[in-house]
Amino acid sequence: MSLKRAISAAAIFSIIVPTGLFVSAAGSTAATSQVTFLSEDVPAGLDYDGPSAAIPASQVGMVNLMEPLVYYKKSGKSPSGVNLLKFGYNPADFQGRLAESVTKNGLVWTFKLRKNVVGCKGEKFTADDVIYTFARAKSVSGAAPIGYFLSAVGGIKDFATFDGKVPLGDEVKKIDDYTVQITQEKENKLFLPALTIFGMGMFDKEGMEAQKTAKDPWSHDYANTVNVPSFGPYCLSKWTKGSEFVLTANPKYYGGKPAVSKIVLRKVPQSANRLAAIRTGAAQLTERLTPKEFASLKAVKGVSVGSVVGNESLFLNMNYKVAPWDNIKVRQAVAYAINYDKLIKNAYYGQAKKWKSLVPSTYPGYSVPKTQYTYDPAKAKALLAASGYKDDGSLKLTYVAEKESTLGPVVTQIKADLKAIGLDVQLDPLPQTQFGDRQLTKRDLPFAVNDQEKPIGVDAGYATYLFFITGGLNNMDNYSNKVVDDTYKAIATEADTTKRNAGLATIQEELAKDVAWVPVVEFATQWAYSSKLTGITWHPDNCVRFFDLKI
Repeated sequence: MSLKRAISAAAIFSIIVPTGLFVSAAGSTAATSQVTFLSEDVPAGLDYDGPSAAIPASQVGMVNLMEPLVYYKKSGKSPSGVNLLKFGYNPADFQGRLAESVTKNGLVWTFKLRKNVVGCKGEKFTADDVIYTFARAKSVSGAAPIGYFLSAVGGIKDFATFDGKVPLGDEVKKIDDYTVQITQEKENKLFLPALTIFGMGMFDKEGMEAQKTAKDPWSHDYANTVNVPSFGPYCLSKWTKGSEFVLTANPKYYGGKPAVSKIVLRKVPQSANRLAAIRTGAAQLTERLTPKEFASLKAVKGVSVGSVVGNESLFLNMNYKVAPWDNIKVRQAVAYAINYDKLIKNAYYGQAKKWKSLVPSTYPGYSVPKTQYTYDPAKAKALLAASGYKDDGSLKLTYVAEKESTLGPVVTQIKADLKAIGLDVQLDPLPQTQFGDRQLTKRDLPFAVNDQEKPIGVDAGYATYLFFITGGLNNMDNYSNKVVDDTYKAIATEADTTKRNAGLATIQEELAKDVAWVPVVEFATQWAYSSKLTGITWHPDNCVRFFDLKI
């Protein structure tokens, strides 16, 4: 990069005591400081039941404004110094957040809520906020019912039909102002993990009900476009859609005022500009650079690069309801057409590995299917010919436009690989908001490259339920397989790990045979940041928690 370009980028960006089974989250000391965080995008919406919920930047906003009942404990560091979490299923693996403690008696979980929790406008947290949050989830009134989905994942009683017609009953019950009981239908090991996910953040009932209308009794529009009343460590002070998202520390946060008092999140789609801003100190944190750009920063004084092999991947999704992608021979042809090794070398500079299943290889329950697809253009041509499909030049390969820096080399090679077997696809970049809406709510993208979807629940069963069960919440390809559905149903409440993993292996084999997706590569999650900034922690949603940071 030229010095002139670096100076130009700099000019643009310069502004710049526990009880029960859980250990309570520790707070940090107050300070006056600012972190400028550059990303491909800023939040498009803040309603986790809304159309923007699948967009990574929107999730960043949600997790820093909202607060869950429980969360994972920290445990160790990656080789590059990134803090890690301890994942598991048992109460000992979790710490209290809004719930100070939890106990279990059979299928009934009792949550003792933390007292003196105060939101950004002075609102106090009580059991009524928990009841409101689950009642809103059960209404299935949002564009993407993630709250309901997660309640069903955790096996909460009477959360199974997604019809929205049955109001919340005693499955989530207020005992007193600071005690709530939640009853499961059956034993389910995903109960506590599901409560950690962004779609289980607690709403402030009073703040939400103040914004309701006759047409929108659960305030979806307000939460999605204006603000999300909750009890998190940060408060929203400015939101310029498509440009900037500014947070200030909640001085009354129960865990102590955050060490970083102001976060300025800016949209800078071009990775080269984000790179220049980090080099010059105009920004303190960025993500989603190209592998080559991250590598170039490792020798730069005053800059750190943190990485974790977590759950990120790139895959091709082909819609089962759209021809020719409903033809398994076409799907197989695409899977054999990709030159995986060349892609890893040229687009990822060797910093990726071929993905062998449709579940992150780091997750419990991961299995390598016997059915594998390797680069074989001759076989791909034969399969395409056998499919009967005649290319007419109308096929499009869609990807997120804001990711041009990282996905441009990927889609360019995939286009060339497909042309070599007789499929002349046109590249179709879409704005992030449109891509997310069509993927999560409309489910009408015919053929797309995706590197931003990941199962946030750290478990192969969760990944199955999220992406591949018939009618599943994020079944973006409208995939359906009775063996997958029946096998998942049989193991959803299976306590025997060996039996459960055997079922999950069966599911992953079916997904591979069907080419439910074309798994391409797995790659590390990386950040570049000022060496003065500490506290970067890997979370399974890949969102930075600003409360973790100090500078």
